[in-house]
Amino acid sequence: MKSIVRKYGHERTTVVEGGLTRHRSIFNGLKVFVKGNTFCATLQKPEIIVIHDAVRPFVEEDILFKVVMAAKEHGAAGAIRPLVSTVIASTTEGCLDHSLDRAKYRASEMPQAFLFDKIHQAYLQCSDYDLDYGTECLHLALKYSKINAKLIEGPPDLWKVTYKWDLFAADCLIKDTISQEVCIITDIKEDAVQVGFLLNEKMKNHVKHVKNVAITLHKNDNLQNILLRQYYNFIYIKNKLPAFEEVSLLVDKLENTGASVLYPVVLILVNMGTLENTPFNSGIESLTILAKEIKKKNILLYGLFIQYKKESLKLQETMDSAAALITVLIRERNPAFVGKRKERKET
Repeated sequence: MKSIVRKYGHERTTVVEGGLTRHRSIFNGLKVFVKGNTFCATLQKPEIIVIHDAVRPFVEEDILFKVVMAAKEHGAAGAIRPLVSTVIASTTEGCLDHSLDRAKYRASEMPQAFLFDKIHQAYLQCSDYDLDYGTECLHLALKYSKINAKLIEGPPDLWKVTYKWDLFAADCLIKDTISQEVCIITDIKEDAVQVGFLLNEKMKNHVKHVKNVAITLHKNDNLQNILLRQYYNFIYIKNKLPAFEEVSLLVDKLENTGASVLYPVVLILVNMGTLENTPFNSGIESLTILAKEIKKKNILLYGLFIQYKKESLKLQETMDSAAALITVLIRERNPAFVGKRKERKET
């Protein structure tokens, strides 16, 4: 766990050894905030403490804010969700005994928040049976601190990653989430900027947020600030194939944001050329080698070459196709396509 903390740069994270059960682990976490602890003298006792499950990785700021504010008012608060299945009780023979009206019940979820002193006192009063067999923190607050917790309706994304198929669902959710924002970088050349804005409009039909930036890569010091927005998808448009050094510079800037540590960053080189010009192939091999190399850094480099007639009325259709193809590359994030180009000629 400590190696993971170092890898992802979580400088404000303190790792506490867990216990044999859920409640004993939580109790160990609470103890480090109490005066006289020898574990970490720099930790200060908080007013509110939030308890959450690592197997619910998609918790959002909104629900955290709601349970914290409710805990400040009521002493304790927790997220709940409607039951999706009816709960039944069985006899010792394995037959139906009775069922519950699921409309009257809710599933207790995480996160949960508490006034620190109240939940700490509750844990101090717990019996060994509570610590070894209990699973509900809100129940302990009610039992030992007489606090009726405020229940907050939580979003669907609070589901637990429990079974193998949940991992696939979680992966799809992450991909869908990080595929909703795209940053389009265009070289300051009339054709590239024009195509960049056109692609910008087309991409809006596929993703939620598109940012368009017109720069000269070697001369722009603000690019790093733009990249710190932590986009995971970048489209670099030029009216000629970018040089190896140019792409390497952009890759270095992307790597410095640290985004690729968490999930693959997609960089798509879109090269615009008119049918009147001869397609350029010089430099392709070196960029293909670069693409294979930076794949190790979790940056996926794709190439897309679009040939068109400058005065063509079909340019809109061409950009529609380009936007659709780019969207697939972004959502699939398939390393098998790295370093390859898709050519579309407009006739």
